[in-house]
Formats: sequence, structure tokens, C-alpha cells
Amino acid sequence: MFENLTERLSGVIKSLRGEARLTEENIQSALREVRMALIEADVALPAIKDFIERVKQKAVGQDVLASLSPGQALIGVVHQELVNIMGGDKAELNLSTSPPAIILMAGLQGAGKTTSSGKLAKWLIDKKKKVLLVSCDIYRPAAIDQLELLAKQVGADFFPVQAGQKPKEICNAALDYSRRNHHDVIIVDTAGRLGIDEFMMKEISELEALLKPIETFFVVDAMQGQDAVNTAKAFADALPLTGVILTKLDGDMRGGAALSVRHVTGKPIKFVGIAEKLTGLEPFFPDRMASRILGMGDVLGLIEDAQRSSDQKEAEKLMKKMKSGKGFDLNDFKMQFQQMKKMGGMSAMLDKLPHQLSQAAQNVKVDDRIINRNEGIINSMTQLERTKPELIKASRKRRIAAGAGVSVQEVNRLLAQFEQAQKMMKMVNKGGMAKMMRAMKGIIPQFR
Repeated sequence: MFENLTERLSGVIKSLRGEARLTEENIQSALREVRMALIEADVALPAIKDFIERVKQKAVGQDVLASLSPGQALIGVVHQELVNIMGGDKAELNLSTSPPAIILMAGLQGAGKTTSSGKLAKWLIDKKKKVLLVSCDIYRPAAIDQLELLAKQVGADFFPVQAGQKPKEICNAALDYSRRNHHDVIIVDTAGRLGIDEFMMKEISELEALLKPIETFFVVDAMQGQDAVNTAKAFADALPLTGVILTKLDGDMRGGAALSVRHVTGKPIKFVGIAEKLTGLEPFFPDRMASRILGMGDVLGLIEDAQRSSDQKEAEKLMKKMKSGKGFDLNDFKMQFQQMKKMGGMSAMLDKLPHQLSQAAQNVKVDDRIINRNEGIINSMTQLERTKPELIKASRKRRIAAGAGVSVQEVNRLLAQFEQAQKMMKMVNKGGMAKMMRAMKGIIPQFR
């Protein structure tokens, strides 16, 4: 995600050297690079024009601090304006109303409304909210079945739709049902179309007037690029939108929608879809996204992912082993693989690392199936072998390889990774963070 944009903007830092002050002349070529990077990222042209003008106004005349290079000073301004164009401060979900708080989901067919409804329900349930999912998509029967299945998977209630019911009738009945059953939140999934049409807009406008939702979300596919801008404008004109959910942000796209949709709708991006799994929806932080675009990574996001997916007791046990520098075994190593999967896999983790660190692994073929294979190898070991890896000699390696369905070389590779991890644990215990970062280069290339 944003890979090309990050590369281009990182080059801006190197283009300004030895200047004591940023002037219109010395930042001209750098701003041209920024403009080209945004165009290649498929950002809407009006958004680019406004963005470049704001950067220029703030950068020109700015003194360069002794601790910064001129490129870094300009990047500081670009970072702040990226934050501003994406909404400034993080926009919170608004549930400040008498229960049930109603959330209306709007958008085109295929944008991810139904899946996002299920993910949002999961996110709210984790916040101890009682959620009712309602489908008003009577034109695509599979959508109703899909939402019912999602409700079961995330633990939300589902309002059953009767044959022949119209969207307005469904909403009225669902409201009555929710009040009687004391739901905190109702999420209403609406029908989408392949394109904007008058009937679609009229129907969803009527539903909005009937439900009076506290939140009306425009759900848009991040991979649409410039098309997302046109769709966003049509929905913003027809509905009193309160926010945007940007889906498929983990896909192979250029990032233009993330930088354009706020400018076009005037509404903040509140959530982003970052994975297919039902936990793959997270609040949107403009400052963190700006940092990732500029190659600074999202370390805070990475820490939060780890906290959400970790077993507290297991984490405390591992921390004690790290502090003592002893006892780290293959059971702990397996737990780290499981943790990595819960956080979205190796690729998701690398995406949130600062650009220089992720670049160290850019030539590595990151395949999350390797994590499953490594788990399988450890599962083929006896408990004694897991706690005392030094016992694993040639005959044991052959038995383990046969049990896991891999070659002996794969077993050797896993054991080498484990030895590197052990060394890293000892370095952390001794305060050798720089040594640990160098050691990472020995581990990452083994994920081939």
C-alpha cells in the first residue's frame, strides 16, 4: 500500500541539501516531485492543487533548524498537510443518543458494505455493545444470507426479513424489535447498485429520513481511485453523511481514495478495512496514515495490534523469560508465530514498520504459508524436543521432517531461526537494541 507514493516522497528529502531557508525557488522541484507522486497515486486533481498550495504557503520562508536538513523540514510541512487533507484529528464514532443508536451504511454494490457491517458489529461487541444487524437489501437475496452468517460469526443479533417486505417495513419492524430487546446499536445494511441511479438515491434518502441515524457512513472501495471521488460526491449530495469507511486498504492500490475522499465529501474517514478477516476493521488515524505514507511507519498501530491479539498471561510469561535471558524455547517460538498470524501476518507487520526497516526486507518473498509450515514442524516435535532443542540431531530431524511433510533442510532452517531469536532475546536483556536490529537482518531473509 502507498509503496510508490512513499518512494517518491522519500526522494524529496534527498533533493534539498545545504539550504538555510526554504524559499519558493529551492522547493520548486521538490513540490513538483510531490505533485507527480500524488498524481501517480490517483489523488483527485482538485485535492492535489489545494494540497500543494497549502504546503507552499507554509513552507516558504520557514527557517531550517540546525538539527534538520532542508528536505526534512519540507517533509515536516508535507506530513502536517497530509494529516489535514485526511481529516486532521481522529474522528470518533458518535453513539451519543438514546439507545438504540442507528448506523446507516451506504455505498455502491461491491464496495464492502455488508462485510463492513459485520466487522463494525464485531468492533462494537468488543466494546461491550449489544448490536442488531439489519439488511434492507431485498434486491440481492444473498446479501441477507451473508449478513445473517456474519451476525452469527461475530455474536451479533440479526433481524429476520420476511418474504415480500419492503425496506421501509423492515426498518420499522427492526426498530420496534430493537427497543423491545434493548439493543445499544442497530447497523442497517442498505442495497447497492453497480452505479449511481435515481431510484437508489431516492430509496436510501427515504430510509435515512425514517431512521434518523446518528451515523450515516459512505462505504467506498479504496481500489476505485478517481471513480471513488465521483461516487463520494453523489452520495454526499444525496445524504447527510457523517463519515466514511474506506475498505480494502490492504489491497494493491495507489492510495488516491484515502487522500481524496475527505476533500470531496468534507466528512472524515472514521474506519478503514485492513484485512478480510472480521477483526480487519480499525479506526482511522490521519496522523498515523501520513507517517506511513512518508515512510515513518505506524509503530503505535503495530503495538496496538499486538495488544489486541496477545494473550496477557502468555505475554507476561515471555517477558519474564526475556528479562532473565533464560528459558526461551520452541513453545515460545511457536507462540510468536501464532501472534504474528493474529496481527495479520508478516506482510501486515512489515507494512507498519518504518520505510528503512521494511526496505531491508523488500527483496524477501514474504509468504505467510511459511508461518503455518513452521508451526507444523514444531507440532511434529515431542515436548522434550521443544523445551530442549539441543537434543534434535540427525535422526530426530528426519522423524520431525517426515511428520511435518517437509524436508530436513526446512527443519534446519527453522532451528537456525530459533537460534537467532534466542540471541535477540539475550541482546534485549542486555540493553543491546542496536545489536538486536542488526540481528533482525539474519532472521528476516529466512522468510523466503
